[in-house]
Amino acid sequence: MTRETATIDPKEAAHFGTMAADWWNPHGSSAMLHKLNPVRLRYIRAAIDRHWPGDAQGFRPLTGRRALDVGCGAGLLAEPLARLGATVTGLDAAPENIAAAHAHAQGQRLAIDYRATPVEDMADSGFDLVTSMEVIEHVADPAAFIAALAAKLAPDGLMIFSTPNRTPLSRLAMITIGESIGGIPKGTHDWHKFITPDELTALLDQAGLEVTDSIGLSFDPTRGFTLSANDAINYLLTARHKV
Repeated sequence: MTRETATIDPKEAAHFGTMAADWWNPHGSSAMLHKLNPVRLRYIRAAIDRHWPGDAQGFRPLTGRRALDVGCGAGLLAEPLARLGATVTGLDAAPENIAAAHAHAQGQRLAIDYRATPVEDMADSGFDLVTSMEVIEHVADPAAFIAALAAKLAPDGLMIFSTPNRTPLSRLAMITIGESIGGIPKGTHDWHKFITPDELTALLDQAGLEVTDSIGLSFDPTRGFTLSANDAINYLLTARHKV
């Protein structure tokens, strides 16, 4: 495998590429991501307001800042980041997803720089915000992936992850149930590639980053997905360069 594709798993890219045309359908193959997106955005907004104190009630807290969304799919997170004021670059391993992202952003009159480019092959750096949601569990080399993300982060930048935990409950919820009756396409996950918070923290430490916040993402039958102290299924994590 060449350096340019060191973190990309071709089978994973092909799997997600088949979902491109249906990505923006809230009842389609990406329905679970649509349900996850609002709570992820609430977490990201809170992290932004903590990291760059300002007008917590403002609609565009990322004005004047650059954001990089790695593993952007068809733009479910990249578009809200643009609406928050950021100049957004979105990367994805599947050209089909990038094509769908371009088309949808044009329809929304959003200027987002989408590229079917591995993060380690991108020359740009100095991004104020780097996000990677439900991606690291799909890459070929998590340590190399995090090192590449760290290299793109500005000195005072903020990095935010979302990923499944590797627990018996996550196997049950996301694979046994989720990929059979829960709206997640079959073959989406390999439980053995899930990463625990301690493992992710260690990888970030190796890349010169420190964790500043971590919280679980749980499912409540009455309220849907919520931020929670319970990280047994999924969690969100914020990191920055060590000071």
